[in-house]
Amino acid sequence: MQRRNREPRAGRRIRIAAAALALLLPATAGAQERPVCPEPLAAATRLVLVTASGMNTPEARLQTFERGTPAERWRAAGRPEPVLIGRAGLAWSHFHRSLARRGEPIKVEGDKRAPAGVYAIGRSFGTLPSSRPGYLHVSAETVCVDDVRSPAYNTITTRDRIAPKTSVENMSRMLPMYRRGIAVDYPSDARAKAGSCIFIHVWRDPKTPTAGCVAMPEARVEALQAFVEPGAAIAIMPAVALDRLPGCLPEPAGAGARS
Repeated sequence: MQRRNREPRAGRRIRIAAAALALLLPATAGAQERPVCPEPLAAATRLVLVTASGMNTPEARLQTFERGTPAERWRAAGRPEPVLIGRAGLAWSHFHRSLARRGEPIKVEGDKRAPAGVYAIGRSFGTLPSSRPGYLHVSAETVCVDDVRSPAYNTITTRDRIAPKTSVENMSRMLPMYRRGIAVDYPSDARAKAGSCIFIHVWRDPKTPTAGCVAMPEARVEALQAFVEPGAAIAIMPAVALDRLPGCLPEPAGAGARS
């Protein structure tokens, strides 16, 4: 009677461990495929998405999105609505220039383009009073510095805190635009003249683009002030570039084909 060759005990252990590892691999691979998104988008649970059909149009669409946790998918919180951006269209922020393709402009001060990229949303402001937490009530002394020579470049401050003859936006005189607004935490660079004073604000009228901000009707700015919260993000993008941040941004309603 022939004896069966028994598999050594150590060999059986190796084979069982290999089988268990094979079962775990798909789950591990799936976890590794979770998209790596830039901050502040990665941690945001509320998003304002502004998309334009190209880099050179002043017309865009805005839609809000939300999610319970950063691990969840974005879901629409409102319908898309028309907004106006820079009269020359869009240009990639100096800090998002890696997303630019050949021939797409990079943002510089005074180019009349809104900065394409992803940013944190800052505090609400306006010439009108408000009880919103952190609200900045714009007074006759409130200015935003657009002078690349100033240490206060790209900040909201008051006249008495900056040098004489510094180039600024006198925010209380920018009416009706700054009756209500929301600051965009735009990370500029004075040496690169990368742009300044980027806001969401009331439009002058439905046909007049901005100098580089996002503009919409006053009632919609007020509603957006109620929607955004600490940690909210804004993405300003040409529609064709949404997939340059794969898995990070939702598909806006009515979006066309990308290229």
